[in-house]
Amino acid sequence: MSETAAHTDIKARIDAAPVMLFMKGTPQFPQCGFSSVVVQILDHLGVEYDTANVLETDELRQGIKEFSDWPTIPQLYVKGEFVGGCDIIREMFEKGELRSLLQTKGIEVAA
Repeated sequence: MSETAAHTDIKARIDAAPVMLFMKGTPQFPQCGFSSVVVQILDHLGVEYDTANVLETDELRQGIKEFSDWPTIPQLYVKGEFVGGCDIIREMFEKGELRSLLQTKGIEVAA
């Protein structure tokens, strides 16, 4: 997969899912603690989300970093907008900002 193809694939995944998480591993079996934290937060909020395991290919792992110009994984996108990585998501969650952002974007969250 060339860089252009990787970026096209990444954009397609982001466009297809209202909430898209690029992570190491899967929600059922996260391969890093940071990915696990973001999964736990999204699950706690009752948000429906799609994921991409960046460990599947080097092109995806490097491509998402270039696509977002963000050096770390996980990366969360809401309605096509890059929100951030683990530290930002955790901070937003603790302040109630993540719930507000999701609701503002029309994403259903648990009560």
